[in-house]
Amino acid sequence: MKPIYRKLSGESESSFSIRHDIKPNFGNIWHYHPELELHYNIKGEGVRFIGDNIGNFSSGELILLGQNLPHAWRCREEYYHHNSGLNIEAIVFQFLPTCLGKDLLTLPEAYLINKLYERAKSGMIINGATKERVIDLMRSGVEASSLDRLIIMLTILKQLAETTDYKPIVNNLNAFQQPSEMDDARLSQIYTYTLSNYKRDITLKEISALSNLSVTSFCRYFKLMTNKTYYDFLIEIRISHACRFLVENKLITEVICFECGFHNVSNFYRHFKKVKGITPAEYKRRYLKN
Repeated sequence: MKPIYRKLSGESESSFSIRHDIKPNFGNIWHYHPELELHYNIKGEGVRFIGDNIGNFSSGELILLGQNLPHAWRCREEYYHHNSGLNIEAIVFQFLPTCLGKDLLTLPEAYLINKLYERAKSGMIINGATKERVIDLMRSGVEASSLDRLIIMLTILKQLAETTDYKPIVNNLNAFQQPSEMDDARLSQIYTYTLSNYKRDITLKEISALSNLSVTSFCRYFKLMTNKTYYDFLIEIRISHACRFLVENKLITEVICFECGFHNVSNFYRHFKKVKGITPAEYKRRYLKN
């Protein structure tokens, strides 16, 4: 799916941006920008799309995104309802690699920062003690000014550059091209429609008509844009929602199966194992253990 280029509104008197957001939801637009983004999700739940990865997000997640890595955080449906009373809350830190000066990256002492920027191209989920230290620094950075901001920025980069406590997110970095306006509109429509209707059967005839394409043309087009079939895309979305239900630990697996659009339990187990590499029971055990 081709992402939309987004020009970020920079702070004219700052070399980078750090903000504390509280709003109804994260929006719907799958986009990219030349700035790296460090995203701490304080409050909010749903499905996130980063590169070719579809996964769950929930409160407490800390992610670093590299330059021009397409991403979107799609909240649960309730967050888009009028007067729902729900809000997301996040601290978002955005910066160009050269925000502290091009010469910094040429210094021998900064070689780990260059390595960090390379790792960030695949996205990084930050865990453990590093996560806690970086979150504290980000909170301080929201209120800091002048030289204190620069010191916090460098300290955050140092923590991230030295850590081994992270997981990469993206599998295929070569899956994306610059979008056209027609692709933006068409794929955004497919994306939104699928997320709103994943619980029921969505036929290829139905989704291709939405795109003003024949079934054959739609299948070819979607595979070209996303490197996966529409059916695989739909299954991944359903499995991501199933993961959220599993970690909430409120419903039995058989109920979760039907809540996420699967028609029988054996089919659900087969697809879950294919996407996640483990069974739903093992997924729940690992999460609750951690």
